[in-house]
Amino acid sequence: MARMSPSADSQWPTAASLLGDFPSARLALFGLHTFATSVTPRSSRSTPDAIRAALSRYSTWSYEDALDLEEGGGIWDLGNIADADEVSREELHQILAQADEAQLRIVLGGDNAVTWHALSARANGEYDQVGLITLDAHLDMREGRSNGSPVRQLIEEGLDPHHVVQIGLADFSNSAPYAAAAREAGGTVITRAELRSLSIVQAALRALDIAGAGGRRIHFDIDVDVVDRAFVPGCPAAAPGGLTPDEVRQFARIVAADPRVDTLDITEIDVDRDENENTVRLAALLVLEAFAGVLRRSA
Repeated sequence: MARMSPSADSQWPTAASLLGDFPSARLALFGLHTFATSVTPRSSRSTPDAIRAALSRYSTWSYEDALDLEEGGGIWDLGNIADADEVSREELHQILAQADEAQLRIVLGGDNAVTWHALSARANGEYDQVGLITLDAHLDMREGRSNGSPVRQLIEEGLDPHHVVQIGLADFSNSAPYAAAAREAGGTVITRAELRSLSIVQAALRALDIAGAGGRRIHFDIDVDVVDRAFVPGCPAAAPGGLTPDEVRQFARIVAADPRVDTLDITEIDVDRDENENTVRLAALLVLEAFAGVLRRSA
């Protein structure tokens, strides 16, 4: 059965209408569909394009903040980067610099190798004023270069692990040697078990305090496999018992509201596995939550 498109209604603008050529926008995004070095083989089909399409399923109105995102000036869509796995740091740095006036720049993955690409390009070799927050079931401390190694790569390049906060780590989704490496590095880990006794607000504020201490700028990585597998069939490595979509959405809006957060990535979605578009629709909502968070900065 063919899918029906949302009906045209002048009084119900879709969130897809927020995307456009808006160089003065407070929010910018571009697609970086990495996949070639994934630990779990996946499709080359563009996740960023699927997320953009999924925005048409939603409106621009936030009940929580009594705010229409249309008032925020739109989202500057910079398109997709070709040959994402081989893109140079210099090219990505130039793209991010092009949108330097935006308060938040979103990178749509792609697998979690995007986090290394985006943050290394954002820092451009100068990590002394950068922090990292990840929502992820995995430590990403693997050896080599893959979607399982970005945190280790960044620390080895100079990112201070004392300003790295990893949230949502799951049982039976990591190894003892990599857990030991993370402890030795000195980063902060908030496991899924610990989140049972913390509110999302408490966890988000704690992460911001650590990653952004001393006025550091923060990169925020949302690896969607932190979510319970039942909700994200398009995430190859998601496991039962992860966070709920609502928890991740709440976390995204809180963190994006902090002015120290200036780059964000959304990763680990394989469109070909994504039954009923459940996963890309959540990713589209995370874009909208981030936009709402940015607008809170001036509320």
